Amino acid sequence: MLTASKIVPRGDGLALVLLNRAATVALDWEVRQRSRFEAIDSRDRRIGVFLPRGTVVRGGDVLIAEDGSLIVVSAAPQPVMVITACPHHGNAFDLARAAYHLGNRHVAIELKPDHLKIEPDHVLADMLRAMHLTVVETQASFEPEGGAYSQHGVHSHGHGHSHEH
Repeated sequence: MLTASKIVPRGDGLALVLLNRAATVALDWEVRQRSRFEAIDSRDRRIGVFLPRGTVVRGGDVLIAEDGSLIVVSAAPQPVMVITACPHHGNAFDLARAAYHLGNRHVAIELKPDHLKIEPDHVLADMLRAMHLTVVETQASFEPEGGAYSQHGVHSHGHGHSHEH
């Protein structure tokens, strides 16, 4: 088994030609939250991943194997619930309100301008429908927010400066 114990967030600094030649691996959110896991890459190699505790792997991250080879990670499609405002009498504020209530329950949420995504939960689906939101179960990639203090958030913009206004 090949081991990988290094990660390059979003492949930052790696040449595009290297990334285009790299093996790939599609992992769901449950696996990408773990520091240690096994996977099979696009070249049929068994990879043992051993990252520092607390490391979360995101789609677009690049794992570096012990032999120097690169493995580009993608977020695999998985069951999710897509939440949107009711097209007849809803508005964008309804999504903000839903995000607040889901966050209050410590639910992992992927935020988009026109929808939210969460992992399936029938109790939460009922709550959201009672708030007059549309909830559809589907298969899609899932990249929840990393939180305000995460080192490697989904929406970090890759440059170091303060945002004091």
